[in-house]
Amino acid sequence: MKKSNAYISAALLALGLSACTKLEEKPYSEIISDQFYNNKQEVMSAILRPFTHAGAWAAPTGQTGYWRLQELSADQLAWPQKGKHGYDGGNWIRLHNHTWIANDDNTWLPWKLMYWGMGFCNNTIKDLTPLDFAKIGMTEAEKTTLLAETRVIRAWHYLKLMDLYGNIPIDTLVSSSASPATKPRKEVFQFVEKEIKENLDLLQPLSGEMVGRMTKAAAYSMLVELYLNAEEWTGTARWDDCITYCNKIIAGEGGALKGTIPALEPNIFGAFANTNSQSPENLFQLTYDLRAGNSRFGWQGDFWHYRQRQIDNADVDGNNGIVVIPSAYDAFKDNDLRKTNWMLIGPQKKAKALRANEADSLVLGTEEYNNKPLVFVKEIRRNSDGETGAGGMTRGEENSGARFAKYRQGSQDDPNYWGNDFVLYRLTEIYFNKAEALIRKNGKIATQDAVDLINTCKKRAFKAEDWAAEAYTTTSLTMDELLAERGREFIFEGKRRSDLIRFGKFTTATWWDHQPSADKYKLFAIPFKQTSINPNLVQNPGY
Repeated sequence: MKKSNAYISAALLALGLSACTKLEEKPYSEIISDQFYNNKQEVMSAILRPFTHAGAWAAPTGQTGYWRLQELSADQLAWPQKGKHGYDGGNWIRLHNHTWIANDDNTWLPWKLMYWGMGFCNNTIKDLTPLDFAKIGMTEAEKTTLLAETRVIRAWHYLKLMDLYGNIPIDTLVSSSASPATKPRKEVFQFVEKEIKENLDLLQPLSGEMVGRMTKAAAYSMLVELYLNAEEWTGTARWDDCITYCNKIIAGEGGALKGTIPALEPNIFGAFANTNSQSPENLFQLTYDLRAGNSRFGWQGDFWHYRQRQIDNADVDGNNGIVVIPSAYDAFKDNDLRKTNWMLIGPQKKAKALRANEADSLVLGTEEYNNKPLVFVKEIRRNSDGETGAGGMTRGEENSGARFAKYRQGSQDDPNYWGNDFVLYRLTEIYFNKAEALIRKNGKIATQDAVDLINTCKKRAFKAEDWAAEAYTTTSLTMDELLAERGREFIFEGKRRSDLIRFGKFTTATWWDHQPSADKYKLFAIPFKQTSINPNLVQNPGY
């Protein structure tokens, strides 16, 4: 971004320097845009910057962003206090109980991170629009495609901001206004839709070379999400539009990996494995590769125990934070492979490579169970509460709650160790979204097409001998059951709050120790740190 030097000149003149003095600034701490973009590598560094930043807010990588608000305010995951650890000023308790306020960090930090990422997009568009690509050996066609990609990734930021906060400012220029005005949620929705559609045909299709980038498949997925939630976000249902773009993805119009159309993984592991950068199921993901790029999808901070490296033969441990709440764990049947493979429970053993012998196999605790076997239990309550104790967000111990295991990074000797990408959209979600739209169009009664879509996905979670008893029918696939199955399939993926809101359960339902809350909590407050400096922002009702 170009910088104005007028203030420097004015200051020097005020000190009595001659008006004819030649002033030439040589910047040392800033890079001027028209001096930086000298080759394709420098252009691509600007294009990719919003994607690298997205890990800070869109994934469970240790910062309070969109992901944490989506999951820790909902009915599956929580970060309870465990003994003397995890209280953290009550942040996670307020998220769980729906008692956050406008000056909470939980309210402010996601806003900050997402608008920060949107600013990267605005700056890239500003810098590259006037650039003569021919002078750096690139074509105008490449320029058009890259600018379109940046506009759509910017729209993705606005989509997520709109989801959390509702009425928000829209600013597409760098420093155009210090006090942008709040726009109605419906207008933000229309802006996002327009940006995607105007640039969609300029995007490249999904392919092996475009993994982690904004492709047609990713943009179609954004439209599916937009239309699935249109009734909540604008007051007008768009089920037919949702189905239309689901069909485009399923037919391969947005591109695909390993074939001409996207394909479901044959089992429940492939989409999340440390080789998932080439999963045929995944449509848009944040890319990581510890071996190749010294970058890991660092879920260990939020999820792992203090001695998790012993369990997984890893090189890091965690903060013993987020767990599955008991009612969410119980929502899985015991024969559901997602229950037995996506969550850790029971006695924890060291990886075989770390055992001196079988007697040395048990992982030991460090806090309440110091030097005693570490046994993860579904309950979140101290022993003193007894077997029938209700438990709660302040009653945990170091072993409380089933633990995250949906992504497996492999052991340190694995050539793909910690090569997992974080999945943002996958084909399974498109199947579920199409099924939901079909059911809602049909007066909330399941159609056979909807049942077939859900069963195709669910079947992977059960052994062949169990499947006949688990398959849905048009009678058994009720709206409540669809929401429950969405929870089981997409646990840990950052989607639960939006699902609960769309199904009318976010502020009305009871789960574990959480009680119904006021309707205002379907939106987060506009952060106090923003309203205090921008008089044009309008606070959400009730805050």
